[in-house]
Amino acid sequence: MRASPHRPSTARAVLGALLTALATVAALVAAAPAAQADTLICDQYGSTTIQGRYVVQNNRWGTGAAQCVTATDTGFRVTRADGAVPTDGAPKSYPSVFNGCHYTNCSPGTALPARLSGIAGAPSSISYGFVGDAVYNASYDIWLDPTPRTDGVNRTEIMIWFHKVGPVQPIGSPVGSTTVGGRTWQVWTGSNGSNDVISFVAPSAVPSWSFDVMDFVRETVSRGMAQNTWYLTSVQAGFEPWQGGAGLTVNSFSSAVNLGDPGPGEPGPGEPGPSTACKVTYATNVWTGGFTADVTVTNTGSAPVDPWTLSFTLPSGQRVTHAWNAAVTASSGAVTATGLAHNARIAAGAGQTFGFQGTYSGTFAPASGFRLNGATCT
Repeated sequence: MRASPHRPSTARAVLGALLTALATVAALVAAAPAAQADTLICDQYGSTTIQGRYVVQNNRWGTGAAQCVTATDTGFRVTRADGAVPTDGAPKSYPSVFNGCHYTNCSPGTALPARLSGIAGAPSSISYGFVGDAVYNASYDIWLDPTPRTDGVNRTEIMIWFHKVGPVQPIGSPVGSTTVGGRTWQVWTGSNGSNDVISFVAPSAVPSWSFDVMDFVRETVSRGMAQNTWYLTSVQAGFEPWQGGAGLTVNSFSSAVNLGDPGPGEPGPGEPGPSTACKVTYATNVWTGGFTADVTVTNTGSAPVDPWTLSFTLPSGQRVTHAWNAAVTASSGAVTATGLAHNARIAAGAGQTFGFQGTYSGTFAPASGFRLNGATCT
């Protein structure tokens, strides 16, 4: 029988429904975000961004042997880890993923650095993949500093040892045990010569965990190794290998920093303390293509500044080649100078002087934008 001109035949109806379904699937596939391809990193300090908010870094700093990591959508895996270093010294690298700032490399959209007193919570989670044929620890690093610095070494490093394989131990010596985040940890304290270190060592392997970073920060403050006016600059999760390490994996990582209202009388996140005030004298000696600068920073506030970091901006074309009486990082553009062991404190009403030599092109102009520990100087 001939079909009605107003009612499609059964076959045509089925075919039409099938075509509509296929079109819907195609539209959904087209709309779905493409998965990020794995990225191989073999450069010594090479890095890449994952999830649009974290940085994966190779960070091979203690050996000349090759190391490669592969960044994934959710973490990374160590795909090559040649060489070995003595187990009674520093590890050969720290392949890791982080939120915050590490030697001027800041993760996209990070809230760090943030003043500790203004952080309501810092929830994080980590899932590790371990191997048994290497010597390493699985460590989570939390970095604290009296200033909101985004470069160089911070004053205090908190290490959480989730697992270790082989005859390795934290920096310093054991000082007892404590409970943080509902878990028991052995506590070690010491210094590596550049910064203070407090380590929390798990008695047995912890392959994954969700916790609040601020629980460990508060424990560190209570032990006198940091202050609530300091800054959280970065949180990092990865591995410290001494021997081998291929196959180690961070399966997943997440980190957030929730800023809240500071306590009564406390400065807000990113704000200088109420007593921090300063004056800078910048004297230069200039010749064709070169110059020296003598910088005196005076604490005009009512309380000592200890330690001190002075940030400033060099005009385009200028570059620092040598410095004295301060550790100067970044040779051009945004520069920071930090006091050394012998001049790390500026008493109220007193000053410290440092200097540097540099080169320039074009017309010479003085540096500008001086800030002492985040406070604008006159």
